This record gives sequence, structure tokens and C-alpha cells, in this order.
Amino acid sequence: MKNYLRLLRLVTGYKRYAVLNIGCNVLSVVFSLFSLTMVAPFLNVLFSQGQTYSEMPWSFSVKVLLNNFNFHLSMYVAENGKLQALSLISGLVVVMFLMKNLFRYLGMYFMAPIRTGVVRDLRNQLYGKVLVLPLSYFSNERKGDIMARMTNDVQEIEWSIMQSLEVIFREPLTVILFLTTMVLMSPQLSLFVFILLPVAGLLIGRIGKSLRRTSGKSQEQMGGLLSNIEETLGGLRIIRAFTAEAFSFDKFRENNNRFRKLQKRLYRKRDLSSPLSEFLGAVVLVIVMYFGGRLVLSTDASLDPSVFIAFIAIFSQLIPPAKAFTDAYSNVQRGLASAERINKILDAEVTIRDRAGAVSIGHFQDRIEYRDVSFAYHQGGSGWVLKHINLEVPRGKTIALVGQSGSGKTTLVDLLPRFYELEQGSITVDGQDIRSLTLDSLRGLMGIVNQESILFNDTVFNNIAFGMPDATLEDVTRAATIAHAHEFIAQLPEGYQTNIGDRGGKLSGGQRQRIAIARAILKNPPILILDEATSALDTQSEKLVQEAIYKLMENRTSLVIAHRLSTIRKADLIAVVEHGRLVQSGTHESLMATPGLYRNLVEMQTFGT
Repeated sequence: MKNYLRLLRLVTGYKRYAVLNIGCNVLSVVFSLFSLTMVAPFLNVLFSQGQTYSEMPWSFSVKVLLNNFNFHLSMYVAENGKLQALSLISGLVVVMFLMKNLFRYLGMYFMAPIRTGVVRDLRNQLYGKVLVLPLSYFSNERKGDIMARMTNDVQEIEWSIMQSLEVIFREPLTVILFLTTMVLMSPQLSLFVFILLPVAGLLIGRIGKSLRRTSGKSQEQMGGLLSNIEETLGGLRIIRAFTAEAFSFDKFRENNNRFRKLQKRLYRKRDLSSPLSEFLGAVVLVIVMYFGGRLVLSTDASLDPSVFIAFIAIFSQLIPPAKAFTDAYSNVQRGLASAERINKILDAEVTIRDRAGAVSIGHFQDRIEYRDVSFAYHQGGSGWVLKHINLEVPRGKTIALVGQSGSGKTTLVDLLPRFYELEQGSITVDGQDIRSLTLDSLRGLMGIVNQESILFNDTVFNNIAFGMPDATLEDVTRAATIAHAHEFIAQLPEGYQTNIGDRGGKLSGGQRQRIAIARAILKNPPILILDEATSALDTQSEKLVQEAIYKLMENRTSLVIAHRLSTIRKADLIAVVEHGRLVQSGTHESLMATPGLYRNLVEMQTFGT
């Protein structure tokens, strides 16, 4: 119920449509009720055997209302005949049903903006939360499962809960007004309804709870299935290279079969609720007809036959909304399982955010300092990746980070833009702890080129100008020229407006990397982070791009992670990292003159070459 009320709070943004929907539903129910209550006077007058009526003083009573309606109708029959009266009543019934269905459609018309708006807002919330969640969150979650929550689970809410909103807003009004009228007609018969309907509701409720559990398992399995598909698409080269097609297919088929079994159970439970509710409604109707018939046939005739027929007519129309409500309840239970999964993302803690009193930093003027920095990806210090790092990066200098794979170099630079939150020690920019700065201003000082070129399924222009909406074609072309990318871009079918495909798949590795470098060049930041920025380039391209990078790094502060000697030889300072510790630092010449890890790495690379 808590999750359902949480979803309904999104409806408050559409109050105007909700009020119009409720108003139209009320009018629809009222016209429906009037059309049914006309059954009693219609039968009473047309098939009466000389019964006469006298007008009674008006009061809020079914007996008075029926009597006075019968009186005026009998007067009309006396003046115009029964056929004319039949035509009048038939016309009135048609008008009543026309108005009922007109207002019912208008109710659904005003519900459409609510349904679509709430789902849109939910998607926006999810996407916005994904953008601010720390990277550590995604390390512990399967990408496919997150995609399933943002797509299938949201779609499930739209199909189940949002489609049920119209029923939930309309049918309770129908049930309340119909039950009130029935109580006024016959309190004795209404007592049976009040006793039997809740019993039927409890039985259907048990099915709904079971449906919710099964739906939750089904959505989790769909997340696993999407993860399997995502991994397969990303690893097709490896699958084929290791002739693992059969293995991969068997794994997918097993996951798909598990999903099918859960869906089969889900459909069977869901499909049971509708016939069960209809059967229980029919049972209640028969019981009401039996005891109502006894009241009509009893010696004291405590219930008028025409009133009994009208009561049965109203009760028969009470079953469809009650059935629709139980169906909606089942759908809501299925949707709530998806809502729970979505809320795990919406409720996830954003550990990296602007702190209270955070200030903006507009310029970088002096230096970056790592002061006794220790870091572990798991809170509590289990498995330290960095241990007591002290490093000073003066403005305008190039610092190269060298070490074996897994030594902690990338983690060291990822802490600077606060991709991960520092646990021990501090990192300062111009003497200010980065945790006291706003994230936007801190990251605005930096341009990053990763080892893996991260490009988007968009045009070349939009990839280079990413995050810079005011960039012009001239700006982008200049950046691409510096990165030695303009020449191949100009040869593309549509130049800078050519779509480069998913992850830039239409380009070669070197071309992708030069576009990523052009993006960093266009940002023109005072601090550069280059994580193996030239690793995907051939020798000729590397030379060209390296020249551009050297030019770009002039008068800028650069943190460079690289294995190739050509990349780090000209660095102002080389920091050697081993098992998370800073073990050596100095220029290339001084480190080569000293026995140690750096000289071993260089000699191994030279020997390997």
C-alpha cells in the first residue's frame, strides 16, 4: 500500500485533470443509476392492474420518489396512453445511457494526461537518479537488471497501475452510490450484500498477494535475461573466437525457460481472478434473489415486487464494477512488484553530492595535493586499493603515473573529480578540500580522456561538443584539427553530421580515440586527466596525437596514465605506483639512474620492443 500511495502522489501534479475526471465519473454513475431506477415505475405503471397513486409530500426517500414518479407517469398514461408512455420512457432511458457513456468517455479523456504524465515523471525520476548515483552503485548491480527496471518495470506500471487508475477512480463511486440506493430500497437485502461481498473480496485478495510475489520474481528474472543479452551483444567477438556459441545459447535458453515458467504461473494466477470474481458475484446474486423472493412472497409482503426488480437490476449492475475493481486490484498487485524494484533505485543513497555550504571554484591557480590518501572500494577498508598516497601536482606541470596493471593509477585520478568518495586523507585544489567544493564547479575544471573511448550513438559533431551546447561548428572543427581528426571526419559521408553508431562502432579504434581527445580539447579545461589516451592509436596516429596533446598540455596541469615510454618521457614528474603505494617519483632521467621498479618497467618495454 505504501508503494501505491507513493505512486499516487505523482498524480498531485495533475490535480485539474483529476478533479475533472472525478466530476465526469460522478455524473456518469448518477445517470447510470437513474436509468436503472426507472425500471420499477416503468413496470408498475405499464403492467399495473388498475392500481392508483396519489402524490405524497417530497422527502429524501426511495418510497416517496418512486410513488411520486409513478403518480406523474400514471397521469401521463391516462392522458396519452400506454404506447405514448412507453415511447417517453424509452427515450428517457436512451438519453440517460447517452449521458452516462458521454461522461464516462470524458472521464477517460481527462485520465489520459494523468496516466501518461505520471509514467513520464517516473521515467524522468529514474533517469535523473541514475545520473547522480555513485559509480560504486553500478559496480554492485547488473547493468541489464537496471535497464529492466527502467524499461520493463516502468512499462508494467503503465500497463497495470496506470490503466487501473480509471477503474480505481470510477468504480468505488459506482459501488458507493449503488449500495446507498440499495440500502434505501431494502436494508434487509442489503445486509446480505454487505456480508457476502467482503468474503468474496478476501478470497480474491489472497490471489492478488500471491500474484504480486510471482510478478516480483518474474521481473527479477527478466533483469537477468536482459543482462545475458547485453553481455552477449558486447562480447560477440569473444564468443565466436572461443566457439562458445553453443555454451552461450544453452545459458540463455536456461534463463529464458525459467522466465517462461514464472510467466506461466503469473498468467494462471492473474486469469483466475476474473472468473472467480464473476462466479462469486453470481453466487451472491442468487442468494439475494432467493431471500428477496421470500420477502416478496411472504404474507406481509414486506417488499414491493417492482422495488425488488429494481433492486436486482441495480445489484446486477453492481457486479461489473466490483469485478472490474477486483481485476484492477490484481493488476495493481502485479504492478506493485515492479514499483518495489523501481524504488530500490529511487531510494538508493546518493553518497557523492554537494555538501552543505559547498562553494564554487571558478579558476585553478596553484596546485593539487593528495594528502595521506587511502581508499578501498568497499566501505570499512576491506582491500585497500590506495595506501597513504602523498602527491603534489603544481599548476602547469605534467605528472605521469606509472605502474603495473591493478596498481591503483586509475583509482588515483578517479578520486580527483569525486567519481568515488574519499575515505581517508584528503585531496585539495588550491588548498580547498574537494569535498567542500560543488561537484559541477570541480568537474568543470577538468577534461578527461579514458583508456576506452566513451562515445555515444550520435553525430560526430554532438560527440565532440558533448556537454557544450553553445559550441559552434567552427569550434568543433578547430578542436578536431588539433586532435588530427578533421581529415578523416571530412571524408565521412555526412562529415561532422555523420552518425558514428553505438559506442562509435562505425569508426576504427584510433578514430574513436581522436574524437574523444577532440572533445577534451574543445572543453579547454585547466586540468587534464589522460588515462592511456593514446593506447588505441597506431604508431603514426600516436605521433600526431601526441604532438597535439603536448601542445594542449602547455600551461595546463596534466595527470597522465601511460605505459608507453614516448608518452611519459617529457613529464615534469613521474610517480611510480605499486600495490597502491607511491614507491618512486622523479624525472625520467633521475629514475633511470636509480635501480627500482621504473627502470625495470622501461627496460622490459625496451627489451620487448
